[in-house]
Amino acid sequence: MLELIQITNDPAFAQRCDALGGFRLFVDLERMGKAERQAGRNTFISAHQVDDVGRIRAVLRQSRLMVRVNPLHEGTRAEVDAVLAQGADSLMLPMFTQASEVRAFAGILAGRAPFTTLLETGAALASVQEWAGTAGLEEIYVGLNDLHLSLGCRFMFEPLADGSVEGVARIARDHALRFGFGGIARLDEGLLPGRDVLAEHLRLGSGAVILSRTFHRDSGMDFEREIAALRRAESELAARAPAQVAADAVRIAARIRDIAAGLAARP
Repeated sequence: MLELIQITNDPAFAQRCDALGGFRLFVDLERMGKAERQAGRNTFISAHQVDDVGRIRAVLRQSRLMVRVNPLHEGTRAEVDAVLAQGADSLMLPMFTQASEVRAFAGILAGRAPFTTLLETGAALASVQEWAGTAGLEEIYVGLNDLHLSLGCRFMFEPLADGSVEGVARIARDHALRFGFGGIARLDEGLLPGRDVLAEHLRLGSGAVILSRTFHRDSGMDFEREIAALRRAESELAARAPAQVAADAVRIAARIRDIAAGLAARP
């Protein structure tokens, strides 16, 4: 069963996720450089605070709590210390480019908690073999929003169609690491429907996916019902024969290429 990652600083909502099981809660402290990178795009820029980590931790009974800190900088050690003091189970390192940054982050953590690398730059993709064996690293998560921009792609899921994500999945598997990628919309929403994204997670052996805002974009949406529908689709897709899995992968890659071809080139 895929672990569903929910970004929130709302304890009541976190408690609902926790009660469902199969969730990882995610407090997002990253802000350095994010507004500039994603200017003009409808992406989430968090206003979460360090104190939110403790507030979420206090209501969880079965779910792990992950915290995304800022990219490596002169204040990273103090930020990591503060987050761990609030009870984070694991940390996420974003927006790095080379192995030395991953190793420096591992050194700051010093085994106090495991961490996830958010692979979202072309340089990080090119150097993945150099840092995948870093002590303390437990998961490689491919962040498609920034990665596709870094690679000059038109559509967020192009790295899925061109084999880049599959290559990372293979390296993660070789190093006995967990692996995940992207975000997922509700099953029948999005240019690439959530159902197809889910199919690719299962094909590639992904262990986790971030839920998009489509699952709770308004107060009238039945979050628990949407999660139940996602779980049913997951079971159905997991039961596919190998030939169907392969055929779906070809169809989905073609769909991604078609979508990309219809989008304007980035300046």
